[in-house]
Amino acid sequence: MSAHRSKHNSPSSIRRQSEPERTDVSQGTQSRFEYEPAVLRFGTGTVERLADELAEQGLERALVVCGSTVGNTTEVIDPLIEGLGERLAGIFPETTSDKRLETAVRGLEVMRKHDADVLVGLGGGSSLDVTKVISVLAATDREPSEVGRELAETGSVSVPSGSLTPIVAVPTTLAGADHSSVAGLTASPSSGLVDEQASGSISASQLMPRSIIYDPALVATTPKPILAASAMNGFNKGIETLYARNATPVTDATASRGLRLLHDGLQQFGEHTVDEAVLEPIVEGILLTQYGVSRPEETTLSIIHAFGHGLTRPYDVQQGAAHAIIAPQVLRYLFENGAARREVLADAVGVAEGSNSATSIVEAVERVGDSLNLPTRLRDVSGPDPAQFSEVAQAVRNDPFMRNAPPGLDPTQDELETILRRSY
Repeated sequence: MSAHRSKHNSPSSIRRQSEPERTDVSQGTQSRFEYEPAVLRFGTGTVERLADELAEQGLERALVVCGSTVGNTTEVIDPLIEGLGERLAGIFPETTSDKRLETAVRGLEVMRKHDADVLVGLGGGSSLDVTKVISVLAATDREPSEVGRELAETGSVSVPSGSLTPIVAVPTTLAGADHSSVAGLTASPSSGLVDEQASGSISASQLMPRSIIYDPALVATTPKPILAASAMNGFNKGIETLYARNATPVTDATASRGLRLLHDGLQQFGEHTVDEAVLEPIVEGILLTQYGVSRPEETTLSIIHAFGHGLTRPYDVQQGAAHAIIAPQVLRYLFENGAARREVLADAVGVAEGSNSATSIVEAVERVGDSLNLPTRLRDVSGPDPAQFSEVAQAVRNDPFMRNAPPGLDPTQDELETILRRSY
């Protein structure tokens, strides 16, 4: 079970709580919303219409990209095969949580062997990310070793201009990695593509899937602990979208509605057996919290996700666990600095606005993590110890997502370390 949460609203090594609350109107008076979304299909049984969706997109030969567990689980793969019908060209069941470049290279070979004109990413964020990397590799004539060198030197891979092999995403978790134009990847020396372990990400508007199939019945095939951990990622996408520097009225509306569904639905999820009826409002909430998060040249992911990178990349900490631990303390920090848009967040998680609304919002977020039985302290996971907090804080401060911190807020190294100490 989760450890008892400490209610320390500690002091003030982080700044003054007496600073005035900033305006709650979309972080100011101006915003710009440029978005190229995927076609969204939502509802139980939607996967059965997958061939229809490909036909509407003018696509004929699909290579399914997934992990070995998903590829060998009949409850998942059979409905997809039936939904694709004659448009199924082949299956590549080799993705792993490492999101390796060498896996994408093998996937490209299989794609060409089957003469596929569309990639169907099936599963969690790892499979969807590898699917995007395959699409990028298919559009370039560079040797894999050259791509590996670029990843090692720059932490990214160039995305060719123009169109890429289309992607259709079929998520089976709740992390919210599907409605995105970003992908992570790694490469290991054993692949022959890099001399040392390398990791990074790629980003381009062409990586946005053509279509996304949100089918609660398919999500219900995923084990409950995996869904619980992934759900915290999706939930925090909504939280961050509301206070990000580039929040807009559009994303305020979708994230707020999504958070209301998730706040209630995830607590019900913790108490019930997983089935499509329980998952339907949750999957709808994940769909909404993602809408507008990943936009051309920008994202609304912010401080919590930067901490997620800082805690999971060097340590054996699951992403959802990192988010459950760190989110309440990040919110406390933001409230102390008047930077968290208290009224909007309160409305999104069902808290009545009042003098104690900041505390109530944090407690509402904690309840979600607790209902999912996720850890509440860094000391309870295989993460950093206090002697390593300085290194973690530096990585967080340098993370690209920190650019999306609320306006006027530039967290210092000491402040980030204080958040880690509070979370320990």
